[in-house]
Amino acid sequence: MRDAERDPADTQREHWQQTYRAHPEMYGDQPSQAAIEAGAVFRDAGARDVLELGAGHGRDALYLARLGFHVRATDFSSTGLGQLQDRARVDGLSVETAVADVREPLPLADASVDAVFAHMLLCMALSTKEILALGAEVRRVLRPGGTLVYTVRHTGDAHYGAGIARGDDIFEHGGFAVHFFSRELVDTLADGWTLQRVESFEEGELPRRLWLVMQSLPG
Repeated sequence: MRDAERDPADTQREHWQQTYRAHPEMYGDQPSQAAIEAGAVFRDAGARDVLELGAGHGRDALYLARLGFHVRATDFSSTGLGQLQDRARVDGLSVETAVADVREPLPLADASVDAVFAHMLLCMALSTKEILALGAEVRRVLRPGGTLVYTVRHTGDAHYGAGIARGDDIFEHGGFAVHFFSRELVDTLADGWTLQRVESFEEGELPRRLWLVMQSLPG
């Protein structure tokens, strides 16, 4: 087992489990703006199968399913995914779920999805090495021409440099550890892809400052 002091990602699973237990549907039932934009991009690209990484309790996965996509949702919180499945049953939606730690290989076959969506998953307590390895895994499971849409908090965010410094641009604030992305890291993650869009936006009350990134594989 990894040392939690050296790898803050190991401490986050139980923190999120407790958070979802204490605050069911903590993000509400409305989709994020990022999911709305991703849905439009995926539809225009002719995508059918969509993988969401870090789906949590499922507000975005359920939204994408309502648009008619076949959605596979992963998260490392079984509590969050259980809430997602409960809501999917109530709404009559079919969403596949799988508990997964993105530091490990994704539980999907090669070239098995048309699109991948990740709202603030890549900026969790992952090292740069783990982020780049996850990027390679996303590339593996995407079909040729597939699209990745993700959001990350960036180094212009008010919490960057605040709280407990964990190294590698990771800072812990209020129990949540975040890897703040530099623009250089965005460009590095896009190496070998077509980088279509990088757009700054704000979300929430702080507000959080994020990038919305869209990139695609060669067809």
